[in-house]
Amino acid sequence: MPCRPAPPFRVPAARGLLALSLAAACAPALAAEPFTVEWDLRTRHEHVADDAFTHDADATTLRLRAGLHAEFDSGWRALVEGEGILADDARHNSGANGRSAWPAVIDPDGAEVNQAWIGWKNARFSATAGRQRLLFDNQRWIGNVGWRQNEQTFDALALDLKANDALSLRYAWLDKVHRVSGRDALDPRARERALSTHLLEATYKHEAQQWAGYAWLHDDRDVAAASTATFGLRWTGTHKADPLTWRWTVEVARQRQYADNPRDFSHAYWLLEPGVQAHGITWTLGWEHLGGDGTHALQTPLATLHAFDGWADKFLVTPAGGLEDRYAGAGGKAGKFTWAATYHDFRADTAFSGIRRYGRELDASLSRPLWKDWTGLVKIADYRADDFARDTRKVWLQVEYKGAWTP
Repeated sequence: MPCRPAPPFRVPAARGLLALSLAAACAPALAAEPFTVEWDLRTRHEHVADDAFTHDADATTLRLRAGLHAEFDSGWRALVEGEGILADDARHNSGANGRSAWPAVIDPDGAEVNQAWIGWKNARFSATAGRQRLLFDNQRWIGNVGWRQNEQTFDALALDLKANDALSLRYAWLDKVHRVSGRDALDPRARERALSTHLLEATYKHEAQQWAGYAWLHDDRDVAAASTATFGLRWTGTHKADPLTWRWTVEVARQRQYADNPRDFSHAYWLLEPGVQAHGITWTLGWEHLGGDGTHALQTPLATLHAFDGWADKFLVTPAGGLEDRYAGAGGKAGKFTWAATYHDFRADTAFSGIRRYGRELDASLSRPLWKDWTGLVKIADYRADDFARDTRKVWLQVEYKGAWTP
């Protein structure tokens, strides 16, 4: 049957995916070895001792993620990827098993399509439509929550343009977010959310410095009060002065209500993070501010939340008084080992309900290659409460195997 012209491209993403699919069917011949099978096998034991619960949680999980990736000579690409998780549900709350008397370990049993997209790219432009992983900057605003066994993905259209060697533009339109709790979560809003979210970022690079300006216009069609508009600027860089390498991150943003959000607010965000690398060790100081007025606070619902404000996950939702996270950390390598440690001091931006000082936390991790493509990890988080939540200790033991095969 002769190829017909693809229909005109327009939102929503499903139509974009159809247009790309029809165009791909008419594309030139495939590369000599266009297909790659990719896999990621990860097993983990997580222990949680939270003083708010009578029981400690223990969860042993096994995650297999496997996909077929295709690269075509003409620039067309495609990926289909599935994910399955096995979990011992007896002694933790997975969000889907109803065991609310235990602390949460959000790695539920289940299987689903993790990614399914088609795209096209050349040296300066790329377009991707379908269910996909999206990462912006350090994932403070948009990320995949890769720490959890079921990662966060988006039904989206993503466009990337490299105007020249210094300037690049990124745009994404999000139709839906598939959250880490999985499709069997007891709370329907924890499974997925219908969105009409626009993400736009411009980045300029010069030598060892980078400047970025962004606008996140987040329209949550399921929870109107979660809709926000965030505008910000970010500056990162490094400077070598032997034997030291200085590095820094400075970021400021402002978040307001958006779309059908019934509230009226304006919250500030800032991050100051200087650091220095010497003799193989990187030392970092940080001050992150998420504004709050005592009744409402800045939120980052699409972020890789576990990576920020302590691994004990006490601040996945910013408290009404906002959050001040002042931290100091160090990390480096010792032989084949990679290590990191960070101390956090958490306080409110605005005191509320008599709460001013939240608590303190110490996080540490140690990883090492075990065999070819195998990595082991030990990780701990120790949160000591002052006025917010309860003392919580978490320990993780993990082994991961990643591989790929080209027929």
